[in-house]
Amino acid sequence: MNPQEVLKDAQDALSARRVFGDPVQAGGATVIPVATVGGGGGGGSKANQEGVGFGVAAKPAGVFVVKDGEARWRPVINVNHIVLGGQLIALAGILMLPFVVKQFRR
Repeated sequence: MNPQEVLKDAQDALSARRVFGDPVQAGGATVIPVATVGGGGGGGSKANQEGVGFGVAAKPAGVFVVKDGEARWRPVINVNHIVLGGQLIALAGILMLPFVVKQFRR
């Protein structure tokens, strides 16, 4: 593939259209979905051969809700991250328990 074509595709992939989705009308409000988009690429050459590549990753960030002339941000809540954080805190507490008990016995 031509490196110029890859760069053009990369530019198209990281446009505002990837971040902001098409507005949706619902219940008298306009809902605009928003995503976090990132990308990276690289290339090189060796012995008359060229290679180039590019990757894009996107994940939902939230929505803007526009109603009665007022816009409000509604972030996405990732319950898996909340559960994982709680598990890590519980694990830290369990690991610290013998040290705390030892301090109170003194």
